[in-house]
Amino acid sequence: MTAPNRNTLWARALVDELVAAGVDAVVASPGSRSTPLTMAAARNDDLRVFSQLDERSAAYFALGRARRTGTVTPLICTSGTAAANYHPAVMEASEARVPLLALTADRPPELRDSGANQTADQEKLYGDAVRFYKDLPEPAPNDRALRSLRTTVARAVGAAEGADPGPVHLNVPFKKPLEPTRVPDDVPADLDPAAERGRDGPYVDVTPGSPEPGDEELQRLANELATTDHGLIVAGPADPPGLDAEAVTALSHATGFPILADPLSGVRFGGHTRVAPVIGAYDAYLSAAVAGDDADAESAAADWTDPELVLRLGASPTSKRLRKYLAETGADQYQVDPAGRWREAEFAATDLVVAEPSRLCARLSRLVPGGGGDADWRAQWEDADRTARAVHDRETDEDALADDDPVEFHEGDALRAVADALPDPATLFVSNSMPVRDLDRFVGPTTTSVTALGNRGVSGIDGIVSSALGAGSATTDDLTLVVGDLALYHDTNGLLAIDRCDVDVTVVLINNDGGGIFHELPIASFEPEFTESFKTPHGIEFEPLADLHGLEYARIDARADSAADAARVPEDLADAYTRARDADGSHLIEVRADAESSHRTRERLEAAVERAVHGDGSE
Repeated sequence: MTAPNRNTLWARALVDELVAAGVDAVVASPGSRSTPLTMAAARNDDLRVFSQLDERSAAYFALGRARRTGTVTPLICTSGTAAANYHPAVMEASEARVPLLALTADRPPELRDSGANQTADQEKLYGDAVRFYKDLPEPAPNDRALRSLRTTVARAVGAAEGADPGPVHLNVPFKKPLEPTRVPDDVPADLDPAAERGRDGPYVDVTPGSPEPGDEELQRLANELATTDHGLIVAGPADPPGLDAEAVTALSHATGFPILADPLSGVRFGGHTRVAPVIGAYDAYLSAAVAGDDADAESAAADWTDPELVLRLGASPTSKRLRKYLAETGADQYQVDPAGRWREAEFAATDLVVAEPSRLCARLSRLVPGGGGDADWRAQWEDADRTARAVHDRETDEDALADDDPVEFHEGDALRAVADALPDPATLFVSNSMPVRDLDRFVGPTTTSVTALGNRGVSGIDGIVSSALGAGSATTDDLTLVVGDLALYHDTNGLLAIDRCDVDVTVVLINNDGGGIFHELPIASFEPEFTESFKTPHGIEFEPLADLHGLEYARIDARADSAADAARVPEDLADAYTRARDADGSHLIEVRADAESSHRTRERLEAAVERAVHGDGSE
């Protein structure tokens, strides 16, 4: 049926092409100028429309969903500041390589730079952060314009999900009428069917691809791996849809290399850990001082062997200690990146391999003869990991854990308690600042199928709740969010998605009354500025927030005065989490912790691990 007006025709063609390109959901925020797009999405039976009141939360919801699926969930908003509120998520999507498509409605060109209400300059609003940008022409009911529109939409989705995935921006101007009211003679009756209704399938079928080494270069790299006894595979945070753990495991078997797996790599958790040497506690015992080039560390780490070659997959690891350690070893480091971009901030890598990491691992595993590597080298890492776990579990007789100051509960214990109680399968989203670092250091490999996610592109604390709920919307896995108090406060609007988007979540809130990560920095010794401007105590009560959004609430106070009370906190948290996990609906479990005490305990555990792994002289 012919569209009632050109705006309806235009928006319908745009949305139809999104669906033809494989899009199955959009996130729309209420607004007037975007009415044609919202109506077209709502009337398309092949689309699920998530309605979000807050554009900033909407953008992070779409980002979280795309991070979980690896495919784009487009955004629809009105003109003005609505579009500007997408910008933080666009930045995160750009740096984390998450596909994102912003469809920002706009005033027609004659109203720009005119003082017209709610009119702003939206052209190239997100600068160089986007992979593709186009200011669409005004809707025009003719064949060539419609063919151009459909082609542009296909190109936009292809760019968002390509070899270098990321955000894409289409600015879409509309004149009134914005509603699907009939305008006589506005749409010709003799439009080309292919232009008006599209083709069978996408108007332009984009075939994705990524570069990879030729046979000669691949064989050269395989020979390097095969002749190296002391090699490492370092799996950093993965780009969506994640590293193929089986391919990485196959290469580990062929080379004999241990896998140092970031918790966000997709390799630390899963059934493959039964047979692969997956290492997870490295942040507890690695430092630049351990590397053999450090003369002061020679006696302390006399039995510690550094790598000769490192194959690096994914983004830069969460662990700063690992990054610094690798920079000091002097090893040949092969940085693998499908877009050929640089992602190694210590500038210690020696080679850049332009290839899709999972496919490269699979190809190399077939070329390396197998049975390589040094068994003692693998044992060094596996023994160090077991030792670190024993210290973290308080199962060691190390003197550092038996002094007059007993080891108290710390926030990392909360991550361990939750991780141990996760269902199988599970999606776990962790906030920036301390939760992701505690996950990295204190939660080891497990056979449980856990998809661990976080926003590590620009590592902000904004949009964490919305990103988690977006990820949950894309899976039937149980969803758990571990978040700090400031991050939760920053995105309380995101909790509206629990009802509006029908997503259940168990939120574990670690409330240390603000700014706990700053205890890790030298500024902590400067008072009163530290408390007044960095730690930022807020005194917020979160139980009313749970009531506001219909979440079942539980509280565990980890600020215990006695070690006996503190020792019960992980068990109490595990019990509360298990009850929430097994119940219907969404839940908020608040763990009240002391940031300074947690920091001191982490320091004492760190010293104990280094003594246990490297000896008394280790720095």
